[in-house]
Amino acid sequence: MTAVPSDARLPRTAVVADPDAGRRARNAQALRDAGYTVLEATDAGSLAAVLDGGEPSVVVADAFLSGVLSTTTSAAPVLVMVDLDSPAEIAAANPPGVHDCITKPPAPQELVHRASVLIDQVSRRRASRQEAEALREQLREVSAAVRATNDPQEIANHVVAGFGRTFKADHVVLATFEDHRVPVITAGWHRRGLAELPADALPREEDARATADMLWAGTETLSADGNEPAARSEARPGPGPAIAGAASTLAVPIGEGNSSLGIIWIAMMDRPRTWSSAELGLIQHVAGNAAYGLIQSHLISSQQQVVKQLRELDKAKTDFLATVNHELRTPLTSIMAYLDMIQESTEHPVSREVHQMLDIVVRNTERLRTLIEDMLSVSRGGLDNAAMQLGPVRLGQTLDLVAAALRPLATLQNVTIDVDPVPEDPEILADEVQLQQVFTNLVSNAIKFTPSGGRIEVGSESHAAADGSKWATVRIADTGIGISSDEINHVFTRFYRASNAMNGAIPGTGLGLAISKDIVDRHGGRIDVASTLGSGTTVTVSLPLGTDHVQAN
Repeated sequence: MTAVPSDARLPRTAVVADPDAGRRARNAQALRDAGYTVLEATDAGSLAAVLDGGEPSVVVADAFLSGVLSTTTSAAPVLVMVDLDSPAEIAAANPPGVHDCITKPPAPQELVHRASVLIDQVSRRRASRQEAEALREQLREVSAAVRATNDPQEIANHVVAGFGRTFKADHVVLATFEDHRVPVITAGWHRRGLAELPADALPREEDARATADMLWAGTETLSADGNEPAARSEARPGPGPAIAGAASTLAVPIGEGNSSLGIIWIAMMDRPRTWSSAELGLIQHVAGNAAYGLIQSHLISSQQQVVKQLRELDKAKTDFLATVNHELRTPLTSIMAYLDMIQESTEHPVSREVHQMLDIVVRNTERLRTLIEDMLSVSRGGLDNAAMQLGPVRLGQTLDLVAAALRPLATLQNVTIDVDPVPEDPEILADEVQLQQVFTNLVSNAIKFTPSGGRIEVGSESHAAADGSKWATVRIADTGIGISSDEINHVFTRFYRASNAMNGAIPGTGLGLAISKDIVDRHGGRIDVASTLGSGTTVTVSLPLGTDHVQAN
């Protein structure tokens, strides 16, 4: 009796390609008798033409014609007829696309049976591939949703809902353990129409952790319905997953490094479930993405919390500085006013010695006022751009004014200030008050850090850069104590003071250079420091002569 296809409702088409007319006719007739529509080909050209015309259910080809199949785009299953006594035919019967071989000449019943079985096998493989691709696509969407959020609870919710819908499960539960890398969360999903799992349906936390640790150590999953554990080389004793009342439960560990972080349970309540290796691989891949997402989200949440705390501390610091500055400035204003009244009094003039002492008090009071102003500037977060009053400023004239104001202080320190004459005093667009503050800070620093008998040189020049822009450069060089190479990169940090300044008890707040750099940056310029410990320091300030840099900043 001639075999028939396993599903006679589906029309099947066969191509019989054989240069032997008699054998071709017998094979074609056997397939027609079994319900196939048969197309015949006698050589390579006619076989290629038939395949180009449509996709048959199966191709039965002579070994010497099977080579044509590697040059076509046909995906039909191929059954090759081969003479096992002919080495040439055996060699010719192995091109790409060949699925099975049959001895030539085949018996009619065997030919039909082998062709039908081959069609069914290829059809099942295609269906399996399509199903796997559909699963991959669904789980790709789950992974994309996991990557799109930094909320750990949302990540867990995406995973359980994605697994539940993709695998048509009844219940899916994800739980993490107490661990510094992830938050402790639980997420559950259940099929519509089912009630949520009661709390006592899940394994105890210690049993769940033991199961996850065991599985993570072997990169495995474990099914509780009697299936062999996936990816296990040998059975090992240990706790098994179980959800009360479930006919089938799959346990999937979540982990990172050498230890687990949590576990995912996938349960079928009324039916067993056999998991393919492809499904298990996809599940583990998504579980890995979930672990990475949970770890990253926990890190980001921790960082955000730290940033929030830092902002609160910064605001508290700013409020404190503003309050202290206000409270200091009020009595200081009174002190300075009374000092002026005493010094300028004609009714009760003071002696020369007292007047000199009062001068020292006035200078120190003025210095204290300057420090308070610096701290107030810092507490406000720097200088306000809108407060810059830009106008033409003569750089040489500004340097002369600063030097003249600070020479009395330098004289007390027995330090000489020399300002090099400027042949052409360049005019720049700047805020004159702020620029005077910059050079006052720099020259004051040079005086403080230069021992008695030292020298400070202030010079300026104009030059053109390689790009054609024009700049004015001011250099303030001293013969002071200098700064070590390890510390020079920190001198613009607010409140930073070099170790030799601290050791020498040289007064200061560490704000002068920071504020100066802020002002120079806002003018579109740059400030650099070069120093040799024990030999002196040179500070270079470069300011644009044009207006573009200032306006842009």
